[in-house]
Amino acid sequence: MSVLQELEQHIRNRYEIDEDDDEFTVDVHLFDYGYIDSIGATALIAHIEKTYGIQVTNQDLMLHPLNTVKEIADFIGVKKAR
Repeated sequence: MSVLQELEQHIRNRYEIDEDDDEFTVDVHLFDYGYIDSIGATALIAHIEKTYGIQVTNQDLMLHPLNTVKEIADFIGVKKAR
């Protein structure tokens, strides 16, 4: 399973997003569309750090757009390549 697929599935399960939700895609803004709130973002960062063995710093949050599943998957790829 790719990072993108794992993230999408994790977010669907963790935040109880129905499989038939047509608005939820890997490119939807997770926060603007209300799928994840600030508390959910903290839990998602913890999941990313634990699952992928990377650290998400405050600088990362300022430098990288992390608003969609695709952006987050791309970010993980960049961090793991370092």
